[in-house]
Amino acid sequence: MAQHNETGKQGEAEAVRYLQDKGYEIMTRNYRYQHAEIDLVARKGKILVFVEVKTRSNLSYGNPEEFVSYTKSRLVMKAAEHYVFAHNWLHDVRFDIVAVTLAGSELRVRHIEDAFY
Repeated sequence: MAQHNETGKQGEAEAVRYLQDKGYEIMTRNYRYQHAEIDLVARKGKILVFVEVKTRSNLSYGNPEEFVSYTKSRLVMKAAEHYVFAHNWLHDVRFDIVAVTLAGSELRVRHIEDAFY
C-alpha cells in the first residue's frame, strides 16, 4: 500500500482514539453514498457528528484542515443527508474536521467543531 494511504489510515485511527477519549461513540467508519465518503460518523449525546479526517506528515504546504475543499464539504453534506434519512435521525447534526499531524515521533490532533460553517 502506498505511504500516503498508510498515513491516512494511521491518522484515522488516531482520530477515532481521540474522539472516543472525548466521549464520542463511533457509529460508522468510511460511510459511502454515491461518490461521497464520510470518514467517521460519531455520536455524542443527541448530536450526530460527521467527521472529515485530514492527516499530513509534513506541514510544508499548510495545515491538514486547509485541504478540505468546498467540493469535498458539499459531498460530505450530501452523504450525511442520506445517512440521516436512512437511519431516521431526528436530532441535531454537526460537521467537524479532525486534523492529524504525524511528523516523526510527534503526533498532534486538532478537533475543529462546526468546521463547514
